[in-house]
Amino acid sequence: MRWLNLLKANTRKEYLELKRYLPNTIAMLLTFYIIFLGLFGTIHFVGDPSTQDANIQYVIVNYIFWFLTITVINSIGYEVINEAMRGTLEQLSMSPMGIWRIMTARLISTTVINFIIVIALLYLSMATAGQWLNIDVVSIVPILVLTLISMFGVGFMIAGLSIIFKQVQAFLQILQFILMALTFIPLSLSPALAYLPFVKGISLMREVMIDGLSISQFGIGDFLILGFNAVFYFAIGLGIFIYCERIAINKGLLAHY
Repeated sequence: MRWLNLLKANTRKEYLELKRYLPNTIAMLLTFYIIFLGLFGTIHFVGDPSTQDANIQYVIVNYIFWFLTITVINSIGYEVINEAMRGTLEQLSMSPMGIWRIMTARLISTTVINFIIVIALLYLSMATAGQWLNIDVVSIVPILVLTLISMFGVGFMIAGLSIIFKQVQAFLQILQFILMALTFIPLSLSPALAYLPFVKGISLMREVMIDGLSISQFGIGDFLILGFNAVFYFAIGLGIFIYCERIAINKGLLAHY
């Protein structure tokens, strides 16, 4: 019940912030849509006509998951920075639930709300490009859940650094381009890329949405890698976050920005 109340409160908080700062929300969506138009225009007018449809579909999937990756991984870092600027970070640490539980609830609520935005952007992008992907919910959901768990782990790593160093906005901006590279990179370049946080999951979702594969056509090895990445990165990320929190408490950094 405590977890449920925490999740409800943070979901309401995230929704109200998006609603009350509506111009900023609209500007964010327009920015990502304009980026897609730029990518689409480049392929449409400059790319090879024989592979144009496949390239556009590839861009749509990667662009959508790049947006989702940014909102999931970067959001918790900005949450810590904002709490520190408001002077409420120390109050969160004194909560019976603790900072990491509160941040987990915020991650989940942010992901749920932004996932609705992602769906809207996906259908808008497909309508703009005239390319309709295979939206197999039964195949996509389990892959997406495991991929999101590994993203949460990376988000906790960023949040841990934010607790100690506070001013990491420049790093978060650079991280957007690193995440873009990891999202767009094809797994065929190297099998080792499958063990990066979310590369394998996005690769499988490309196969579902572009190639029309179903979950039954993937091997057990694919899901073992996904499961390993989810558990490994979440455990490492949460461990780093809790360790950084203890350092911040011992040095009295939570009360200062």
